[in-house]
Amino acid sequence: MSTYPEVRLRRLRRTPALRRLFDMALPGPEKFMWPVFLKEGAKVREPIDAMPGQFRMSPDVLVKELERVAGMGVGSVLVFGLAEPSQKDGAGTAAYDERGVVQQAIRRIRKEFPHLVIATDVCVCAYTSHGHCGPLTPSGDVDNDASNEILSRMAVSHAAAGADMVAPSAMMDGQVGAIRRALDQADFQQTLLMSYSTKFASSMYGPFREAEQSAPQKGDRRSYQASYGDLRQALRESDLDEVEGADILMLKPSLFYLDVLARLRDRTDLPIAAYNVSGEYSMLIAAADRGWGDLKGMVRESTAALVRGGADILISYWANRYDEIFKEG
Repeated sequence: MSTYPEVRLRRLRRTPALRRLFDMALPGPEKFMWPVFLKEGAKVREPIDAMPGQFRMSPDVLVKELERVAGMGVGSVLVFGLAEPSQKDGAGTAAYDERGVVQQAIRRIRKEFPHLVIATDVCVCAYTSHGHCGPLTPSGDVDNDASNEILSRMAVSHAAAGADMVAPSAMMDGQVGAIRRALDQADFQQTLLMSYSTKFASSMYGPFREAEQSAPQKGDRRSYQASYGDLRQALRESDLDEVEGADILMLKPSLFYLDVLARLRDRTDLPIAAYNVSGEYSMLIAAADRGWGDLKGMVRESTAALVRGGADILISYWANRYDEIFKEG
């Protein structure tokens, strides 16, 4: 193998035109899925303090905002619902109400943007009075199998409203198989199932929990979300979800877990979504606000890392700023 002085790699990087020739292209807007937070009412547009540039919106405001976002070419949206305190109960039953805010929004988005891919989060933490991802047993643990029944009803209600894709995030054992069976039995065989298949118990969810008002009142979610200290078990979660019928696997968070992303890419042929979570979004904004880095540069570099690691779909709060961050010129 030849080395310097015969080999001069700087020749390949000498000009912007040469760098563009050899560099991997940044993903187009069609690869982005924008996570949005929905509230009941009309003309609601509440800023989320911990996530500058993101809002809690009523369905009418979201549809208006999507005119701009879909106009940039962003390919999909991931819908989260917030229940009012009076709607919450121990089992999160409001999550599958056909009159719920998510179901309302799906129908409106489908009418106004027939070609936009609509995905929905399937979890009841924002609908339970205690903030956990399913009903609790008398001892205070989340009841896994009872949760799967509720998650299945929630997923079917979203599919009935017109969702293209449901995304269970509760990390219950067997949730993917239970939801797939429920969808098929309800004649929604064409509804895609994107599993939060390797979802870690992470410290990077704080801004999201403020946005969703979904933090547990007692305890935490470490008994059902994957531990970042046990890679093998975390990967088994994705293996099992693939066997149970997931169409798409998801890694969450993503920037702190690029090694896991690469491992997933090596062991599956399913599409992989990388969720660029709220804490990852907010920390880059905070760094830029303090003059510790260029926001556009940091976002582009971190996004390229996700694609390089094997992500096919980017679930990202940068989606509604695509033209500002990613568009050339």
